[in-house]
Amino acid sequence: MKEAVFPEYDTSTKVKTSKKWLLPYILVTSLFFFWGFVHNLDPILIPHLRKAFSLTDFESSLVDSSVFIAYFAMALPAGFIMRKYGYKSGILVGLLFFGIGSVLFVPAANSLEYSYFLGALFIIACGLTFLETAANPYVTILGPPETATQRLNFAQSFNGLAAYIAPAYIGPLILSNKTLSPEEANAMSDAQMHAYVVAEAASVKMPYLTLGLIILVITVIFYFTPMPDVKEKSTTEVSSFKEAFKSIKLKWGILAQFFYVGAQVCVGSFFIKMATTSANLSESSAAKYLGLFGLFFMIGRFAGTYFMKFVEPKKLLLVYSFINIILCTIAILGNGMLVVYTLIAIAFFMSIMFPTIFSMGIDGLAHNTKIGSSLIVMSIVGGAILPPILGAISDHTGSIQNGYIVPLISFLIIALFAYKGQQQTRQ
Repeated sequence: MKEAVFPEYDTSTKVKTSKKWLLPYILVTSLFFFWGFVHNLDPILIPHLRKAFSLTDFESSLVDSSVFIAYFAMALPAGFIMRKYGYKSGILVGLLFFGIGSVLFVPAANSLEYSYFLGALFIIACGLTFLETAANPYVTILGPPETATQRLNFAQSFNGLAAYIAPAYIGPLILSNKTLSPEEANAMSDAQMHAYVVAEAASVKMPYLTLGLIILVITVIFYFTPMPDVKEKSTTEVSSFKEAFKSIKLKWGILAQFFYVGAQVCVGSFFIKMATTSANLSESSAAKYLGLFGLFFMIGRFAGTYFMKFVEPKKLLLVYSFINIILCTIAILGNGMLVVYTLIAIAFFMSIMFPTIFSMGIDGLAHNTKIGSSLIVMSIVGGAILPPILGAISDHTGSIQNGYIVPLISFLIIALFAYKGQQQTRQ
């Protein structure tokens, strides 16, 4: 399996080169949809497994931890494979992990063990780590540098499309709306409780099995499709972590991405809990509003890509960060449907943050771009660390809304990152 090698982007050969890059760009962009799809099933899994296994908010947040700890564990191996074997190899490894982990949901459901679900999610996330480590920087180099951020935001928009489809159409297939009160649970015999848990666990089999088989088919398509790689500017330059860490942009990008992903996971993963407690919605109704959450996230991606034609990305990031600080305050203090609509608004203003932080963080790294990409992907571990903190605050105070102080603080840090970027531009 060899990758076709193309020269670095040259405006003098723009038309010729862009035609050769178009199909790879389309295929890689499709990956943004698929990992967005599986990620946005996690907010459905959390209340579903919480109910099936009688978990606390903290225990259910381990769904996020099992997913995002994989980013920390696998980002460097993913970067190593890409540097040694190229982007295509990284994508193929990622797709294999993704497909196998999805299929493993069937034996996990049969086992009736919460830990098995966490294991299957970890394997899926290992695959997503490879895919994101490869696809994000790959998209930024498939075209002129001055439109890299716009190109990445456009590709990430399909991640947003998945954020709408997964909860709105697959969520109702998983959620049963059969929530047992403590009294009902205590009144059940062991056989009745076992039957209840079996039914709840079984509802995840078909969605994940179907997804896994689709991903394995896509793996075959990628294997037989020529994928260009981009030569380093100089073969004498050797990439190194020490040199990469000299970049202030990269250091701040790692920190900002840690808190952004943590904030996004906190807001999305506990959306259904917020909607059912603050607005008294049923699980199925809350899942539909979670679909709107994803829809506005998608609209925000496309809108943000358009706005960046007129507003510098780092300025837009600064404005959106401050808006989300205000919205988080409303989510903490508000009640009823106001809280639900506020969370949906947060999704819109979160939409541009990941790709914008990513492209700002790797800016200027040259031959260290793959290392920088791995390090920023490692910072996604924020999605493993911050949700349990939110869950612990919720369990301790008895209010899920109090836990939203976690994303509020996160957006403050992102605003500081954007402000620092503004200062560097002026210097």
